[in-house]
Amino acid sequence: MPAFESAPQYEHGLPDSLGVLLVNLGTPDAATPAAVRTYLSEFLSDPRVIELPPLIWWPILHGYILRARPAKS
Repeated sequence: MPAFESAPQYEHGLPDSLGVLLVNLGTPDAATPAAVRTYLSEFLSDPRVIELPPLIWWPILHGYILRARPAKS
């Protein structure tokens, strides 16, 4: 699995500035535990979102998060 790394710092002589980025990551198709489970599974399986090795992340995602979290949402 490739690691996602930021680009090296570029020095351009200007003072640091602050930016705010607003993004819409989507929502479940319905307000049901099954739809929330599907959404979380797709979103949290993306290696750009969770940068852990699959052998570590998969049991956490499928063993706990996808069993407990959809019912609480």
